[in-house]
Parts: sequence; structure tokens; C-alpha cells
Amino acid sequence: MNSVSDQVQGRQNINHRDFSWHFWPLLPLYPFGKRQTLRQEVVKGTIWTFEQVQGILYVVVPIRMTVVKLDAGGLLVYSPVAPTPECIRLVNELVEVHGDVKYIILPTISGLEHKVFVGPFARSFPKAQVFVAPNQWSFPLQLPLSWLGFPLGRTHILPEDSTQAPFGDEFDYAMLGPIHLGPGTFEEIVFFHRRSRTLLVTDSVVSVPEEPPQIVQLDPYPLLFHAKDEVFDQVEDSKASRRKGWQRISLFALYFRPSAVETIPLSQAFRDAQNAPDRSKRAYFGLFPFKWKKNWHLSFEALRGGGRLFVAPILQTLILNRAPQETLDWAYHVATWNFHRIIPCHFDAPIEATPQQFRQAFSFLQKKESGDGPGNINFPLPEEDFELLKEIDEKLNRRGVVPPPKEKV
Repeated sequence: MNSVSDQVQGRQNINHRDFSWHFWPLLPLYPFGKRQTLRQEVVKGTIWTFEQVQGILYVVVPIRMTVVKLDAGGLLVYSPVAPTPECIRLVNELVEVHGDVKYIILPTISGLEHKVFVGPFARSFPKAQVFVAPNQWSFPLQLPLSWLGFPLGRTHILPEDSTQAPFGDEFDYAMLGPIHLGPGTFEEIVFFHRRSRTLLVTDSVVSVPEEPPQIVQLDPYPLLFHAKDEVFDQVEDSKASRRKGWQRISLFALYFRPSAVETIPLSQAFRDAQNAPDRSKRAYFGLFPFKWKKNWHLSFEALRGGGRLFVAPILQTLILNRAPQETLDWAYHVATWNFHRIIPCHFDAPIEATPQQFRQAFSFLQKKESGDGPGNINFPLPEEDFELLKEIDEKLNRRGVVPPPKEKV
């Protein structure tokens, strides 16, 4: 089976129709109808990750599914990605060696960027049973799962007790939530593969690499777009420019509006666009409505924390603080499992991490002896970078859209 480097080197031999994702209008995120896939073997002969990219306004980050070989033969798929012809071909290469896809897992109820792929992916593997997190919901109407594209007759709700699942002899799992957020609900189920001591998570924890992931570099344009300091810059394609762009993308993706960026009034941005060096459609006709401060890299270094495990700021500010005790109880339970590797659905993977580090990532929900900044007790995230998220939180609270956060425990 080809390695990641082999896939990258052989990319020029692939028909671009292999990247086609025809259902992109259901969730119109970049790169829309053309999605490349990279497969990586994480544990030899046992665990593989499949990565694509996804984002808005060139703020693109990896989105990842994980495939695990079952002891009795066959495969379990955790959180499918877009089933492009290339992706299905790469999965079928594993099927030829290890057996059919037996189980497809949807471990979340609120992540549309995960949910939208499950039905189409399942149609490529008609023998697979689909298991979804309980309490699934849809907006504005609550619809049956079959109406949302999940295959009728082979879609099941994950049992509350993991030992009752047909794969319970190989996996433990634990559900966080449901956490009620007014119009919606948050829930995530993490899976622990005992034999490989690997924890599979969706959105609950991440780690940000210093260098851009390989999947993001297949099309470097978003990296170079965000490497500009201002609209008039012309950026050459280099390792340093790609790194710079990736680090800024990470700040945008996790904070929406980090303190290191200054937004420019749209009237001024449109005037500047008239003189931009690149006014092509791909460059948004020269529109670049922000300017980076000179010390922007300090915000990235504080966010990354040397590659530590942490909870994304949006979860800290808008979701998990609505259920601090429940979240901590869940984190403590997960930390009783003896894992040494974590594979999230976004940013870096695999992450070498201990149960203690996982538990510590949620310490922002605990009262601190000193300091009020958000983030991990030992590695607090900068207070100023949470400004926009706090504004959103206050507006939603004031309008009664979401319940107020609860006190830390």
C-alpha cells in the first residue's frame, strides 16, 4: 500500500475527476467540489487516517477520518470524510487486504462537516452497519435519519453501554453531552481502541503543528494568500511563506478574529482592492480586509504551546462552559483508559499524549488559584485573543439564544 509520500509524488497521474465531490452544495465549503485525500498508516496493519481539507475564505484545516482493522477481520470507520472516487479507492485497497467495511461511526450530533458525509459514504459500502451518536437533531425541522440521507434498515443508535455494541469487545467509548445550547445541542463520542491504545476524538481536543500539514500543501494557494501582511504584498512560494500562512490560518480557524490582526473598514478594503497586485477571481478580486500586526507570531506560539493538547477556544467559550461538571466528569472517565496516542478529526494527528494530558486540557473549567485568563491552568491562552468569541457569547446570552455559562468547578 502506497505511503503518503508516494501518493503525493504520484498525484500528477491521477485524473482530477478522482477528487470530485458532487454533493458540495449541501455544505459549500472550500475546496467545494474538488477534494484530494491522503492516507497515512498510523499503526502498521491496524490504523489508517484519511485526510482532506475544508474551510472558509482560504482558512483551510485538515478534516480526518480514521479506519481501524478489527481483530475478527473487516474495518471500522470513525467519522467519514467526503467519499470521492480517490477516497473510496484508497479505502478499497484496505478492504482487499483486511476485509469489508463493517461499521461506520458518526460520533457527533452537531458537526455538520462530519454528518454530511456519512450517508454518501455508506452508500459506497452497502454491507456496512452505520452507528450514530444518540440525540441526533436537524434544523429547522426534526427529520427522520433516513430523510437526512442515512441508509434505511442499517442505521442504528450507539448503545449507551459500549459493551452492548457489536464492536464492544475491541472498543470502549464515552459520550460527552448532550449539552443543550438553545436552538441546538452538542454531543461527542470518543472511542478507545484497546489493542493499539489509541483514542479517537472528533472536536474535543486538538494540537496545532508548527509546519503546515502535507494535505494542506497539496494546494498551497490558501497558505500563500494568508502569508500576506496586507493587500499590496506579493508573496513567493517558499517554505517560510507556507509556514507563515499556516500559522495565521490556525489563528483564524480557532479564534475567528485573533488580537494580532487588524480589520480594515470595507470601504477602505474595496478602495485598496482596486490597486491590489492580484485582482483575479481566486484572490477575491483583490479584497483583503485585514492587516497583521508585527507580533502576530506570539499569539500563534501561545496557542500552540509547544504542540500541547488543548480544547479549541470556541468550545471553551461557547459550549463546554455550559456544562463544566459534566465535561470534567467525562474527561476524568476517559482518562482512566490507558491510551498513549490521540487521533482528532482536525489539525495534527497522531498526537502522542497521555491520559493525564487529556484530562489537563479541560482544566480551563476549573477555578484557578490565580489569574482569570482562559485556557489550560498551566498554559493559559491569551485573554485578548478571546475578544470576538466573548462578544458573540454575550450577544447570544443577551438575546436569550443560548443559556448562560455556568460557574467553574
